[in-house]
Amino acid sequence: MTIAVFVLFTSRFIYIVTIGKVGTENLNEKKDSLYQGSSIIKAKRGTIFDRNGLPIAKDATSYSLYAELSKDYIGLNNVELFVHEKDHNAIAEILNKHASVPKEMTLEQLKPKRNKAGKEISYVEFGSEGKNLSLETKTEIEKELQEKKITGIYFNEHPDRMYPNGEFASYLIGYASPQKDKNGNTVSISGEEGMGIEKAYDKVLKGEDGHKNYQRDSKGNEIPGTEIVEKKAKDGQDIYTTIDTNLQVRLEDAMSEVQKEAKPVNMTATLMNAKTGEILAASQRPTFDPQTKRGLYEEKGQPKPVWENLLIENPYEPGSTMKVFTMAAAIDSGNLNENETFQSGKIQVEDRVINDWNGGEGKGPMTYRQALAWSSNVGMIRLEQKMGPTWQSYLQKFGFGKTTDSNLPNEKPGNIQDTSPVDTAMTSFGQAINVTNFQMMQGFSAIANDGKMMKPQYLKKVTTEDKKDKVYGPKEVGQPVKSDTANKVLDFMQDVVNDKVYGTGTGIYNIDGLNVSAKTGTAQIFDRGLLLTGPTDYIYSVVQMAPTENPEYIMYVTMKQPKVGDAPEQIAKISNSVLEHAFKVDAGNTEHK
Repeated sequence: MTIAVFVLFTSRFIYIVTIGKVGTENLNEKKDSLYQGSSIIKAKRGTIFDRNGLPIAKDATSYSLYAELSKDYIGLNNVELFVHEKDHNAIAEILNKHASVPKEMTLEQLKPKRNKAGKEISYVEFGSEGKNLSLETKTEIEKELQEKKITGIYFNEHPDRMYPNGEFASYLIGYASPQKDKNGNTVSISGEEGMGIEKAYDKVLKGEDGHKNYQRDSKGNEIPGTEIVEKKAKDGQDIYTTIDTNLQVRLEDAMSEVQKEAKPVNMTATLMNAKTGEILAASQRPTFDPQTKRGLYEEKGQPKPVWENLLIENPYEPGSTMKVFTMAAAIDSGNLNENETFQSGKIQVEDRVINDWNGGEGKGPMTYRQALAWSSNVGMIRLEQKMGPTWQSYLQKFGFGKTTDSNLPNEKPGNIQDTSPVDTAMTSFGQAINVTNFQMMQGFSAIANDGKMMKPQYLKKVTTEDKKDKVYGPKEVGQPVKSDTANKVLDFMQDVVNDKVYGTGTGIYNIDGLNVSAKTGTAQIFDRGLLLTGPTDYIYSVVQMAPTENPEYIMYVTMKQPKVGDAPEQIAKISNSVLEHAFKVDAGNTEHK
């Protein structure tokens, strides 16, 4: 019986060793699952640059220190990969030198310890000082450890997204968010829950992850030098924007200064190349820091957070800057007699009396050119009445009532109210019509560019793996008016800053050494159907095109309900400053021309 049992067990043992199975379980597969591992190789998210190659948003990897204390941590050819007791003091010196980890902490962490269950602790970290380390710090530590042949100190990687400029075209660039696993560890960076370019071009930026296999030790840790890459990671593509860092920084500084002084509900500002439609600088207030997200959450003493990109997501009544388009349509359609005069002050439209901005007092008889400079509502209504349905067709030609196809998230089309003669009349001076900043910039480009209307562009190119970059050149989206019309409107707009009798921007929006065409705006605000009547319950604005004879730049600024100071003077601190700086930059740089 003993011999029989021995033969049975021996036969069974030989079968298991030879065949490698116990019942339905495959021992080789079990062994592989224990000692072979696999993981994802993360693709690098593409960098967002300004027009000159300076990074605006880029991938960053932070590192955290840890030590392997178990003497079972053995690599290939029986190489010992754990911390040796003889190296404790040297490790403490190195970590203190490069990462400011206190020596006492390092020595304490490296001492043998057991957890509550009595099991030896083999994996230890080094507090807050041992986390969020830069690649440079990691490299310095690794170099010195290698020189001194010290083992057992390693690093964990943590993906992150860096925005080195802080508040910098934040709503246009947007932000990408860390995606965490169930343990709270960051595993990737995604723009799906963000905004701006980071969200709109998330698929372009994020790339494709790879995959690798490797051998593991008894604790499941990867054994260095054993990895086999099955699929290489495909890094995301880089995006070059049209933003000029020099001009954007000047704009951000000016916006911040005016925000502190005037305390408006919000502001927007955009500088655009008149010939190409390229946006060189764009911002809004309130804003936020995409690195820290400060400004997107409630803070005591801070403005209420804004989650909308006001340039495209928040249609508003533009007020008198719309008169630029009314004048252009009247001239282009042959409905303007330059010598004709009208009586300013007030006008009856159906059952409604509409006043000029000084309470209906007016400024006596004037020409329509003077009406544009003085910003007469009555003059614009008379031109609209001369044009009839033609005015509505020009609003369509200038792109109002539809998006600019910016590809940015949540762009709104605005709307044109034309259900009654009163509404139609009001559209001629910028009320009863809702527009976006991008729509206005697009329309203004036709006036500044010989009648050719340019789509607002914020991208220059997207890099590709095969080095055949996708280039975004200027895009003409229509010619709403003739070249002669556009030039005449530019000439009329000079009066806004030059005509001391009728100009509403004289002494405010002038720029030394430049001929400037401008138009001011002051729009009433309706909130839930009610007209706000406070002394500063307006949206103030200005558009400037310079130089008049051949505009290079269009500057457009809006300010809603400032609480302190004179709104036009405050706006000029932004628009004049940025325009003047643009021409200084342009003097030594042909990039924008």
